[in-house]
Amino acid sequence: MRIALTGSSGKLGSVVLRELRAAGHDVIGMDIVGERGPGFVRVDLTDYGQVVDALTAVNDQHDGFDAVVHLAAIPAPGIAPDVATFHNNMPSTFNVFWAAIRLGITRIVYASSETVLGLPFDVPPPYIPVDEEYPARPESVYSLVKHLEEQLAIELVRWHPNVSITALRFSNVMVPEDYAAFPYDADPRDRKWNLWGYIDARDGAQAIDRALQVAPPGFDRFIIAAADTVTTRPNVELVAEVFPDVPVHGDLGVNDTMLSIAKARRLLGYDPQHSWRD
Repeated sequence: MRIALTGSSGKLGSVVLRELRAAGHDVIGMDIVGERGPGFVRVDLTDYGQVVDALTAVNDQHDGFDAVVHLAAIPAPGIAPDVATFHNNMPSTFNVFWAAIRLGITRIVYASSETVLGLPFDVPPPYIPVDEEYPARPESVYSLVKHLEEQLAIELVRWHPNVSITALRFSNVMVPEDYAAFPYDADPRDRKWNLWGYIDARDGAQAIDRALQVAPPGFDRFIIAAADTVTTRPNVELVAEVFPDVPVHGDLGVNDTMLSIAKARRLLGYDPQHSWRD
């Protein structure tokens, strides 16, 4: 596919750019920062005119796209003031979705977030492992935007039944250099905020590629995490110590992820290949 990738200079985006190209896709990176050169367009996504122009054609780099992968955002709470996070992230996503649909691009995959599950779980989750079945619980402005983006996508595909929009609720993104700090064994409460989860950026790219290939028209959301946790502590010990009153649904395994990826495995064919334990 010919793919527009927003946020291509970011931690996840730079890996996704490399992996999608390695998989044979023709990818044009788009970001507000980045080095000038073939395959990259500098775009302020909060400016709708720039978004439309960038997705339409840029000199001789491209003349339109088959799909959009939207990763650009202020990537977490606390990086910028809340109002700045909202004023950047929400308009950017609206502009990308709206422009893509107006231009006839019917495949959109974008970064939602594990935060909509209720992170940092100061209010315990309804059950463990968590999944996509309970209503969103945004606990920050950043997470609120992610929830609103999902609601936006739901309405857009209702208006445009031929459009596919897939929200990937990525866990805490890691690259191999980060694994020097693993395992997080000292205090289980240090990582209870996301149920001891993470995602290797390379597996994040795999999930995006799978969604591009197989997601049908309509909207759906998927938790995307590694297959394991960030600690060697057994799951039953962690849950008993930190969330003793939370119901457990099924077998937790020894170190299996408690951010359920069962739906992504079943419907996308997602199969994480990378672990800090390697």
